[in-house]
Amino acid sequence: MATRSSVEQLNSFLRGELSAVETYRMALEKLEATSPARIEIQSCLQSHQERVQLLREQIFALGGTPADSSGPWGVFAKAVEGTAKAFGEKAAVAALEEGEDHGLKDYRDELDETDLDINTRSIVTSQLLPAQQVTHGRMSALKKQLRH
Repeated sequence: MATRSSVEQLNSFLRGELSAVETYRMALEKLEATSPARIEIQSCLQSHQERVQLLREQIFALGGTPADSSGPWGVFAKAVEGTAKAFGEKAAVAALEEGEDHGLKDYRDELDETDLDINTRSIVTSQLLPAQQVTHGRMSALKKQLRH
């Protein structure tokens, strides 16, 4: 039972990470090549891509089938794209930070409420959550930096 529950939860995390990858890619496409935000956004994109790979590997290891799209999370990616087009860099970074807030809450909440197997819980607490905390911190700092 824990394995099935773990696969389902990991797929939920995977859909969120796939959405983050889509969102960061869209934001990068809309930024000027000289934007100071570009390096931070690329770094966060890479972190989310690494988490996608880790989640897929763990789902396969548990005998599951990884999600192949962000599903409803893709709506958030489209909203960020529209924000970046219409309102520019500051608004796009604010939207990315909001996504990071949501991702952080998702990892924390699900750790408290789900029946993950011990190995999956360890991966979430030792790799996924810390990486999410880093990208959240980077977007929060970038948002503050762009205010000035």
